[in-house]
Amino acid sequence: MGTRPSVTALFVFTCMTAAGAQEPPREASATTEQVKPGLYVLRSAGGTQVAGNVLAVIGDDSGVLVIDSGYPQFVPKYREVLGALHGGPITHVINTHWHDDHSEGNKLFGADGALIVAHTNAREMLMHDNKINVVRTVLDQPAFPPAALPVVTFDDRIELYFGNERLELVHASPAHTAGDVAVILRTSNVVHTGDVFLPAAYPFADVDNGGDFDGVITFCRDILARIDRDTIIVPGHGATATYNDLASYIEMLEDVRGRIIELIDGGATLAQVVAAQPTKEYDAKYGNPTTYFLDRAYKSLKQ
Repeated sequence: MGTRPSVTALFVFTCMTAAGAQEPPREASATTEQVKPGLYVLRSAGGTQVAGNVLAVIGDDSGVLVIDSGYPQFVPKYREVLGALHGGPITHVINTHWHDDHSEGNKLFGADGALIVAHTNAREMLMHDNKINVVRTVLDQPAFPPAALPVVTFDDRIELYFGNERLELVHASPAHTAGDVAVILRTSNVVHTGDVFLPAAYPFADVDNGGDFDGVITFCRDILARIDRDTIIVPGHGATATYNDLASYIEMLEDVRGRIIELIDGGATLAQVVAAQPTKEYDAKYGNPTTYFLDRAYKSLKQ
């Protein structure tokens, strides 16, 4: 578990390379960034694994709610840093989707009695063995044990209340996966987008498991319509972002989509789409499109 590569380890390095900050593997660690009073982004990495951004909501007397759970090896680190912030036990977990870098910590949190919430499709995927085609390799994600599964699920939208925070959980469409959730913290005006939006990387649509490139655009548009220009965006990986960052991301995706569709309509093969460089002016910001993005986008739009 501590050495198995993750979905994100293969495309977060794209973000890191784009930013010129690739680092060698290191021991498990977790850092914190305060985004609002009582709200902290936990970032962790170690060995060959990079967990997704965990957003922790520290309640007054209600413990801690986390959005995403990372990998089990990082859970003790999360508890350690939250304890230093005077946070109580982690009592609630929301999964933005089912990929292991955002959900495998469920195995510890669920066993300790935390209430786990996710989209209906995410629970379904966690109940059986899966293969994730990230183009350069295919990753195995075994089924989760019963105690690690979400116990509250929904299809389109649900609201939760935790301490003084009102949380709106929204599923707009299949996107990165078939079970993505955007978590909008209405009291604090913060949103966690999961891996639907990554401000320094092209999106990865898990097409073989229900992800959809057009759905990424739909989902991002839906998030943008639900927030305002002061909203702080916590993406699935990378630095916090803004309304304008998300708006620019949508414009990029729509532009690139139009170019790929035009090529497909003209009978272009994947190799011909790659050769046409439909993302050329965006690559300095979002990284190498040939690692996974163009392959998955082509397959999604072709079908």
